[in-house]
Amino acid sequence: MHTVPMATLVSQPPLLHLPHSKTRILCNKPNNNNNKKSDSAAFKEKKHVSVDYDSGTHNLSTHIGGFRKRDIPKHHRLRVETERFQKDWAVSDVVNRVYQLRRGDDIDGVLNRWVGRFARKNFPVLIREMTARGSVEHCMQVFRWMKTLKNYCARTDIYNMLIRLHARHSLVDQARGLFFEMQEWRCKPDAESYNALINAHGRAGQWRWAMNIMDDMLRAAIPPSRSTYNNLINACGSSGNWREALKVCKKMTDNGVGPDLVTHNIVLSAYKTGAQYSKALSYFELMKGTNIRPDTTTLNIVIYCLVKLGQYGKAIDIFNSMRDKGAECRPDIVTFTSIIHLYSVSGQIDNCTAVFNTILAEGLKPNIVSYNALLGAYASHGMCTEAASVFNEMKKSSFRPDVVSYTSLLNAYGRSRHPKKAREVFDRMKANHLKPNLVSYNALINAYGSSGLLAEAVEVLREMEQDGIHPNIVSICTLLAACGQCGQKVKIDAILSAAKLRGIELNTIAYNSAIGSYMNLGEHEKAINLYQSMRKKKVKPDSVTYNVLISGCCKMSKYSEALTFFDEMVDLKIPMSKEVYSSVLCAYNKKGQLTEAESVFHSMKMAGCPPDVVTYTAMLHAYSAAENWEKACELFQEMEINGIQPDAIACSALMRAFNKGGHPSRVLILAELMREKKIPFNDAIFFEMVSACSLLQDWRTTIQLIKVIEPSFPRLSVGLKNQLLQIMGRSGKTEAMMKLFYKIIASNGDVNFDTYSILLKNLLSVGSWRKYIEVLQWMVDARVRPSSQMYLDISCFAQKSGGTEYASIINERIELLKRKAREEDSRSKLRDTHSTSLLVHRTRAENHRLLESKMAVTHAVVPDC
Repeated sequence: MHTVPMATLVSQPPLLHLPHSKTRILCNKPNNNNNKKSDSAAFKEKKHVSVDYDSGTHNLSTHIGGFRKRDIPKHHRLRVETERFQKDWAVSDVVNRVYQLRRGDDIDGVLNRWVGRFARKNFPVLIREMTARGSVEHCMQVFRWMKTLKNYCARTDIYNMLIRLHARHSLVDQARGLFFEMQEWRCKPDAESYNALINAHGRAGQWRWAMNIMDDMLRAAIPPSRSTYNNLINACGSSGNWREALKVCKKMTDNGVGPDLVTHNIVLSAYKTGAQYSKALSYFELMKGTNIRPDTTTLNIVIYCLVKLGQYGKAIDIFNSMRDKGAECRPDIVTFTSIIHLYSVSGQIDNCTAVFNTILAEGLKPNIVSYNALLGAYASHGMCTEAASVFNEMKKSSFRPDVVSYTSLLNAYGRSRHPKKAREVFDRMKANHLKPNLVSYNALINAYGSSGLLAEAVEVLREMEQDGIHPNIVSICTLLAACGQCGQKVKIDAILSAAKLRGIELNTIAYNSAIGSYMNLGEHEKAINLYQSMRKKKVKPDSVTYNVLISGCCKMSKYSEALTFFDEMVDLKIPMSKEVYSSVLCAYNKKGQLTEAESVFHSMKMAGCPPDVVTYTAMLHAYSAAENWEKACELFQEMEINGIQPDAIACSALMRAFNKGGHPSRVLILAELMREKKIPFNDAIFFEMVSACSLLQDWRTTIQLIKVIEPSFPRLSVGLKNQLLQIMGRSGKTEAMMKLFYKIIASNGDVNFDTYSILLKNLLSVGSWRKYIEVLQWMVDARVRPSSQMYLDISCFAQKSGGTEYASIINERIELLKRKAREEDSRSKLRDTHSTSLLVHRTRAENHRLLESKMAVTHAVVPDC
């Protein structure tokens, strides 16, 4: 009996073992409906949700099966069944496995193990899922592998998805390459192809290219869709050409394509990008008249424009309406970020923190822009501790800080006068492979400049140029301001020359910084010359320019010149600021021209510029100088009616007016009012209160006031301490005066010659000659040389009132003090001479050593003859 080998049986397919039967050939047409149902079932999306209760997170994913092994042609199925490395993966599994691979890994090897590659209908779905993840590199490797397969057939939708992917990454050349490649593979571009390419050029800011592609589309007899027009409007608007965007919008309506919500949002965005914020709000009002309801994106743009226009109240109202129960448009992370920026610009930092906490409370996940907005808010106010906390929280939330994050933190340290920490942040940014931009370098220059480290700021400028980043006008302005703070007038000239060499044209802000720096250093002529140069170069001055000039002239007591600049400002019709008005009022006050000051103050209010506390204080000083306490009191009441909280300087000006006007009792009443309103007291307030007590001869109140002032002795001025001692001495309370002096010395307070003079005069007036001589002894010990008049006063007292018994004792002690003072003077002169000779000796020795070293170097260099 003949037997068949087992290997032969195994190698043969199962069909060979079936008995022979008649084959029936069916000629029925295939059921397309059944095929469509099977396709839809294969590519049906299934949602998968996983919840991690320990960490409080959840993950939502979409799973697509695609055509599996049972769906591919039979001959391919038979082939893969015998190969154990072939895997029946779903499309989503393939995408996950490809994205797990890194650059350089064998992606083709993974794809060649996938059974679904034999089903051509899997390819569009695979590309769709790949492009949804966003990696251009992975997608192009899969696309290149796909083109090598025999069953691959080029499709327009595949190319459209790839062009859109490159558009998202602003890879315009690659997107155009795919557009031409699809035509080489005999795929005719459709409207979506042109839309994707227009979008690519729009994202790159190439709006003219986008217009040309639109023309090509019309020549190809492909009617533009609403998406086409929207992409073209967006291309023009994102480049700042809002006028071109409006032209395209008009052409769109002329061609019978009506705008939708997306169109309106794009037009609003075009206005926003072009800084036409008022036009955007007007367009929004017109939009309300249509049947199209705004969405969250629309309101976000409106809020942004309102913030830019300073209409913070309206922006908050829209935000609150979005948060109302039952509102159609709920705020998203962009909305909250805009509100954080609003509060940051308006200086309400606590509200910035509250809004960010609201984001977390409502379950929204902050993005890096939200963190940067909060970080920038803290940085703008120099709150470095809070900024560092936000920076660390950002890293804990798995966000990688970008250049904006590091620059904001650097700026926070710079504004809080921590230049070393700012430098550490800058170096850390470089260590993390982030390239600092122009703003980063300017922030570091400002960090050093504001702390008075001008040499380090200039070094950063050099480093900036070495890294290939050219300084701009902001860099120059920062350095000029630093020169004014450091008091180095030579550096100002050098920086101006450096800007000229680099071709940086000074603008108004730069001239203001330079003029202000010269004024701060007392270089009046250079400041005026620079201003004249500014006018010659036709750089228009603004209110800041004239404020710097007027206030600088006032500091140098050049009040007439300050008023000349004011007249020039009026002639040029430059809008006045509160600072300018305050400086002009100060000039009129110093010249004693009260009528002119009142006229300027009245014109300020008529011009719609409400006075602030500085302006009111300037007028109070004017009334105080004119000894017109009644008008000063009326002005103070007007200030409170207008809701302006007076500060210590304003109160001290009114107190001076009361003292000069002979109403010292009102000073003490005003002091009680200050305590109720919790206005802090300064030296000027204490001085006026002490003067009022002296005029009233209210010694009890004076002693109570001294008890209040006592904790502040180390910080008080010497003039105020001398006044207190003088009042106590005049009242005949010499013991209380000496106790006060002991307390001043015990608190390490400063005293001067006038302090001792006050003590001596009051002691001598009550005949306390022993204490007088003791105070003279203190002066000699403190190396304060008594005057000859002090010795003469005590000698005259000894002759007139001391009697013969005490006269000799007083004269003997005076002679001892004079001898001791002379010895102390000779010792100090000897010390000065010794230190001077020692310095000269050291200098000569150092010069001698330097000369020897140079000679040694010279001999070493010169060869032997």
